[in-house]
Amino acid sequence: MEMRRNKQVVLNNYVSGWPKEADFRVQHSQYSNSINNIPADGTVAVLVKNLYVACDPYMRHRMSSRHVSHPGTILRNSFSPHSVLVGYGVARVIESTHPDFKEGDHVWGLTGWEEYTLIPNPHNLNKIALITDDVPLSYYLGVLGMPGVAAYVGFYNLCSPKAGETVYVSSASGGVGQLVGQFAKMMGCYVIGSAGTKLKVDLAKDKFGYNHAFNYKEEHDLGAALKRYFPEGIDIYFDNVGGKMLDEVLLLMKPHGRIAACGMISQYNLEEPEGIKNLFNLIPRSVEIKGYVETDFKHIYPQYLDFAIKSFKEGSLNYVEDVAQGLESAASAFVGIFHGRNVGKQIIRVASE
Repeated sequence: MEMRRNKQVVLNNYVSGWPKEADFRVQHSQYSNSINNIPADGTVAVLVKNLYVACDPYMRHRMSSRHVSHPGTILRNSFSPHSVLVGYGVARVIESTHPDFKEGDHVWGLTGWEEYTLIPNPHNLNKIALITDDVPLSYYLGVLGMPGVAAYVGFYNLCSPKAGETVYVSSASGGVGQLVGQFAKMMGCYVIGSAGTKLKVDLAKDKFGYNHAFNYKEEHDLGAALKRYFPEGIDIYFDNVGGKMLDEVLLLMKPHGRIAACGMISQYNLEEPEGIKNLFNLIPRSVEIKGYVETDFKHIYPQYLDFAIKSFKEGSLNYVEDVAQGLESAASAFVGIFHGRNVGKQIIRVASE
């Protein structure tokens, strides 16, 4: 049986506080280019060559020794020290015993941060049917993949937007936020976003169509800033950061406002998460706040994919990604998303298409 070298990104140990490049290492192992060693017990598998992997903030949550298991979700357990990282990727099938996948198929879903991954019972893989110059493979880690579904479901299904409503989006130029802002404009909403650099603020306004955007790092009094930008209050808050931002927004929500809790990146690196003091405001104002994971809405993906591709073809949807080259750059790219170094969705190119 032929054996080949497999480059992998490994977690050195549980991460405490802000992740550092030293928390990860690149190693080489051996892999078999055959899946015939899968037990003959009805198990099916695919062997894939990974082309891209995504730096998703939720992965930091799984790197902690105090991680709480969430059965049935991608947050169900922690990464083990010295294990290969697992996240969303785009890959090409090399070999398969699964009837839905054949050699040469392109897929997206959960895979390893490595050159080759053997995936038993690949129920988390999605076959990619459309690949064009306008729809590159890497987009299936962003606008056509998990972040896109998260943005679509969180905004349309959870927030039930109406034309004319005021929408606030934190992390406005991130992989999810850049899409939510555009969806809000499509609905005829007035949308304001926040980001951490001038470049990202400009992107939100000039590329993604936000009515206004501001740099929250330049605001000495976050509560006063939000009151200035939302003098009449907020109908919908799409939350990607949590913490102090969420706490201040609670004071400005209009009656019957809606909050989609998509992510809380401000909290992932804290040993003691920040408390929320203003929850009482949910009660007299009848505000609804709801957390979710996009895997609960798999049935919506075909509908979303049609919508997104149609919007691309019409020129009504823009998307920005930040591509790092090679697994050697993985640690730097992942650490960078927590310091705002990425512009758009951060992904890593593992191999040529």
